[in-house]
Amino acid sequence: MIYVVKSGDSLSAIARQYGTSVSRLRSDNGLLPDQPLVPGQALEVLQPMSTYTVKPGDTLYSIAAQGGLSVLELLQYNPVLAQGQPLFPGETLALGLEGERKGPYTINGYAYPHVRPHVLRRAMPFLTDLSVFSYGFREDGSLIAPQDGMLLAEAERFGAGTMLVLTSTDENGSFSTQHASRLFRDQRLQDKVLDNLLEVMLEKGYRGLDADFEYIAKEDASAYHAFLGNAKERLHREGMVLHVDLAPKAYAGQPGLLYEGHDYGIIGSLADSVLLMTYEWGYAYGGPMAVAPLPQVEEVLRYALTEIPAWKIQMGVPNYGYDWLLPYMEGQRATTVGNQEAVLLASQVGTEIQFDESAQAPFFHYSRNGRRHVVWFEDARSIAAKLSLARELSLSGWAYWNLLRPFPQNWALVSNNILVRRRNMSLI
Repeated sequence: MIYVVKSGDSLSAIARQYGTSVSRLRSDNGLLPDQPLVPGQALEVLQPMSTYTVKPGDTLYSIAAQGGLSVLELLQYNPVLAQGQPLFPGETLALGLEGERKGPYTINGYAYPHVRPHVLRRAMPFLTDLSVFSYGFREDGSLIAPQDGMLLAEAERFGAGTMLVLTSTDENGSFSTQHASRLFRDQRLQDKVLDNLLEVMLEKGYRGLDADFEYIAKEDASAYHAFLGNAKERLHREGMVLHVDLAPKAYAGQPGLLYEGHDYGIIGSLADSVLLMTYEWGYAYGGPMAVAPLPQVEEVLRYALTEIPAWKIQMGVPNYGYDWLLPYMEGQRATTVGNQEAVLLASQVGTEIQFDESAQAPFFHYSRNGRRHVVWFEDARSIAAKLSLARELSLSGWAYWNLLRPFPQNWALVSNNILVRRRNMSLI
């Protein structure tokens, strides 16, 4: 359940009221030992249905066996254990949680190779697929490859599938409309890139290809569709799948470089699954607002459902927020903040967190060095609203962009409410 902090609340009083512990509340919500509560702050409160007290010599395997669980289920009920901390005699673990979990749903997470291992591991028990961001290509067809070994190893350990993300980024790391156009229109380059991708994917055990091509010129749309068709045919011959990332369109003819190259109907028919990038309404160089306000997210999803089957669709979920200076000036860049970081900031500056009922998103104001700020971010309430919408629309699931920043509260929420679709047996 979600509890909203009131003035005068304490963690100990909340823990007593709901039959849990202070340490569990801190762990599930990513709170530091000395971090004060903030009025308006959302807490995810997990209420154990049954518990186990750790004894000397216990292991994850022995505890799971005694509780009639898999090790992965034990980690889902106790997400902090996935980070690799040792078990301590006397520690209390949950063997089940109150409430009904719905699903199964596909949960995808995007990760860069430099993600901190303990942050990644907190997410891994809840991922169907881990998408490795990202591979690029050169003009001779050779690949610009990330150091993906750690990500692949963690996915295998936790039983998640892996998706290789291909982008139009050049060697400077920037999305390039011209670079993408050359790939779509030069058949020899395209075949060479796909040859190299398939070789890597087969060697490393990738489940499929995630095509993330943004800012496609309108005149390149048909060539892009042909590229996707070519890629799908070759992937399917090897038993792999094609996943495509789509800009968040509200209607078919939406103008703009971000949207015009993405035809939902055609791409939806070609792809085995799609991600709708339902975030960035509030963005770094735009005016202050929620990153993923629920009405706008719903508008995109409902349009997509007129073109693409629900079972192919993953909703994008942002794992970040922004801190804007006020008054906002056009072209002034906001600072990216993590969701856990935002709550800590609110506690440090002594402000109250508010919740916008229309956007279904939290925000707060504060002042520093004579300048006013506003911060919009995500919390258990905003995530719960998005997941409820995904369930209402019978979507396949959702995907987090991205896993770099810790968000324990999200994984506690998922633990309490969602059955996760799995690809493989966990090797943990």
